Amino acid sequence: MSLLEVLPCLATLLLLVAAMPQASDLQNGNSGNGVRPSTTKLAGCPKSCGRLTFDYPFGIGSGCSRDPDYELICLPGSSSAESPRLFMRDGITEVVSPINISPINNGYLLDQQDFNQPPSVDVSISHSISLRSGVHEYSMSWYAPRIFTDIHHFPSFRVTGCDFDAYRIEKVGINETSTKVCTVTCPNKEITEDVAAQLCNGTGCCTVDILDPLSTQLKFVVHRDRKNGTRHPQRSTLWDTISINSEDDSVSLAWSIVDQPTCSQAMKNKNRYACVSNHSKCTDGRHGYNCLCNAGTQGNPYIRYGCSGDKGYNPVQQKTNCTRQCSNISIPFPFGLEEGCFAREQFRVKCSNTTPPILPFSSVGPRPVSYIDIEEGLVGIAEDSGPQSSEEFTVSTLMSSEDILDWPTEIYLISMITSSSYVQRVQWAVANLTCEEAKQNSTGYACVSANSTCLGVNSASDEYVGYRCKCMRGFEGNPYIPHGCQDVDECHVTPSICKGICHNTIGSYNCTVWCPTGNEYDPITMKCTSTTRRQILRLGIVIGLTSGFGILFLILSISLIIRTWKKDIKRQLRQKHFQKNHGLLLEQLLSSDENASDKTNIFSLEGLEKATNNFDPTRILGRGGHGTVFKGILTDQRVVAIKKSKVIEQGEISQFINEVAILTQINHRNIVKLFGCCLETEVPLLVYDFIPNGSLSDVLHGNASGHSWLSWDNSLRIAVEAAGALNYLHSAASVSVFHRDVKSSNILLDGNYTAKVSDFGASRLVSIDQTHVYTNIQGTFGYLDPEYYRTGKLNEKSDVYSFGVVLIELLLRKEPIFTCETGLKQNLSNYFLQEMKVKPLAEIVAASVLEEATEEEINDVASLAEICLRLQSEERPTMKQVEVTLQSVRSKRLKTHQIAASGNEDLQPLLTRQSQTTGHSSLAVAFDMVARANLASQSSRHCYSLEQEFMSSASFPR
Repeated sequence: MSLLEVLPCLATLLLLVAAMPQASDLQNGNSGNGVRPSTTKLAGCPKSCGRLTFDYPFGIGSGCSRDPDYELICLPGSSSAESPRLFMRDGITEVVSPINISPINNGYLLDQQDFNQPPSVDVSISHSISLRSGVHEYSMSWYAPRIFTDIHHFPSFRVTGCDFDAYRIEKVGINETSTKVCTVTCPNKEITEDVAAQLCNGTGCCTVDILDPLSTQLKFVVHRDRKNGTRHPQRSTLWDTISINSEDDSVSLAWSIVDQPTCSQAMKNKNRYACVSNHSKCTDGRHGYNCLCNAGTQGNPYIRYGCSGDKGYNPVQQKTNCTRQCSNISIPFPFGLEEGCFAREQFRVKCSNTTPPILPFSSVGPRPVSYIDIEEGLVGIAEDSGPQSSEEFTVSTLMSSEDILDWPTEIYLISMITSSSYVQRVQWAVANLTCEEAKQNSTGYACVSANSTCLGVNSASDEYVGYRCKCMRGFEGNPYIPHGCQDVDECHVTPSICKGICHNTIGSYNCTVWCPTGNEYDPITMKCTSTTRRQILRLGIVIGLTSGFGILFLILSISLIIRTWKKDIKRQLRQKHFQKNHGLLLEQLLSSDENASDKTNIFSLEGLEKATNNFDPTRILGRGGHGTVFKGILTDQRVVAIKKSKVIEQGEISQFINEVAILTQINHRNIVKLFGCCLETEVPLLVYDFIPNGSLSDVLHGNASGHSWLSWDNSLRIAVEAAGALNYLHSAASVSVFHRDVKSSNILLDGNYTAKVSDFGASRLVSIDQTHVYTNIQGTFGYLDPEYYRTGKLNEKSDVYSFGVVLIELLLRKEPIFTCETGLKQNLSNYFLQEMKVKPLAEIVAASVLEEATEEEINDVASLAEICLRLQSEERPTMKQVEVTLQSVRSKRLKTHQIAASGNEDLQPLLTRQSQTTGHSSLAVAFDMVARANLASQSSRHCYSLEQEFMSSASFPR
């Protein structure tokens, strides 16, 4: 036979040898006849295994248990980090909780406790079978020790392994029958035991129901054989082992002394009678009997002198300056929060910042405390059905289960009389002693205050539980601390207690009722006072109260009038601004256009103040040359940008109203939508759609490190979208709109980083038959058209020049006004045109652009920017041509990356490769010729200062 076949047989033999009575057992009277071991012998017996505790009649080792059925085995854990494990003597039944010696308290009322209910042991049943080569049938049997007389619910077993059938063996008389209960397969060779046990649906695991709760026999038939006695390297341990475990984490088994069926029969044989302690009594069970200590005592009734009186109360507070408040609840002594601040462990209150104080009642578990009443000896706790259910305060989070099970006595008497919907009144005693027994031990007597007395605490059935303390009549306070009971001043507490003069005495009071003629006794001052003086005093009080209320009413009335007057002033001022700003005219314009009226609102100032938190400075999105922009949230939860413009001339109001009416009709995906305006302020407010991702300028220049995340593909896309928006304003709208302030900071990026042209504060409307308009010079330095600056003549080519500067920003990633190497401020457009004459483009454009863009793309965009920056507006392209050219550059790039993109076949791009110039339109050739002529006539210097640019621009006529 192989070693693997011998080991299971050897283990079984060892367990049988361990279960046999030993010679030492016979000498000590522990051969199963129920003879008690000596007190000296029990003193040396183990009382714990790992974190689990137990007591006689259970025990580990020879002579430490009542008989072999109570014998326990302590085995080491599967690893060094795991605690030792406690088993019954069969090695299969594992004890998973401390063993209670006393019967279970199943009810809330101690006086209604069912002592016929035996104590129980929580166990977990587990067994493992190692598969052997050539063996196909295996069996497993489990029989509960005879001391276990009942089980709270039928267990079921979880069986894990691979490729076998499980049978349940049932005995009918002398015959045995086997019933197939499940089949286990492992289609996945790598499946683990933990994964299989989670579902337990026949793949690596199945569940077997048990018919007899205290015994079971199982048989397993394996479908396949292990080869050469070794495990396949890719298979899990499921292929080598069949594991049988109880499906629940624990099964509760009730136990009793089963030598005799009843107490009366057991008492006939004093040598075998189990209830040996004085102050103990016997209670019958279903299949035997159990022992318990009498009321007022605690301990182990199965050993001599095991039941003793309560000595757990310590009347001396060990720590000074104890905390006596938890949340809004007072915690008086004998209760306490810290170590040394309570009289016994059962009075220790758990306190945290997030939950009410907790008292760990041993009979019902931890409960939240609503109040602690020293005077009446009551504690208020929450019921299970209340909003602060006890399920929220588990034992694991407040104190370990051993702390509760180790308590020797129960001092709380839970009453079913409730003081409110969710609070129970719990009566408590300081110790399970009579007043006479407590007074005999002066060092442990709880009523330490003078003028205190001892009272008995009885259950509802008048069964004595223990004692508590109370201040004598005429005194109040805490009888559990020295000098805690103080005299009650009845004359002050109850002024009307006497019809005459009240005199307080220690513990009582007396009355004097005589007063002179014309006087009467005043219970408030407790003196005889003149009736005339009292009438005058009453009249003065009435006059004073009347005058006070009158003055208060007058002040409130004046405040209300002033508030109403201020509201009227504000309302009139708003109405005045509305009329001054031609609000009626705008309403007529909007009402005459059904499309505009459906989309555009005239907002009230009150609504916009609410949307911006009264124009809170923290809501400012940015400041520009034309005003300040605030972020607002409207009542319909739309997020908007509200522009508060600078002061404009009265003559421009009509034009402003006309512009608003026109702009509300603009509907383009790359133009910020105007929702409406407010005319109730001196300067009208504009309400735009909120664009969350800032501006193109922020992306290009906002990074402190100097590096931008904007890719060349996104740069081309944003340029095409912005050019399309400007082309729409110039030619596609019902009325031409010249933006007049095109710059990267006015090209916003929405949530999808789509370009949105914004800020029409400087824009001008031009009728279709007009090509230009003369206006005051307005714009941003660095983007301003030089021709417009000299002549004041604004046309669509002014926006083209500004857009050319934006294209240079995308190529060079520099600001329109930047500091050059010499430390002077320099204009980006002049720098670009000058550098193009003396350097190749590869040395001018940004490094990030060189890494992504092709040479052809850089040349095309740079040539387009150079044409847009020509000084004569006639030589510049239209925004339509700019858009088409950029679309062509982007289409070529998309085709290079094998992305299908249809080109615009009806329009020729403005820029093409230099090698194909002869085939282009005459407009493109003319632009190239003018560009070369301009470049030849410019200066060759590399760096222009701002002062030089101002001087040169000043020489042109305005």
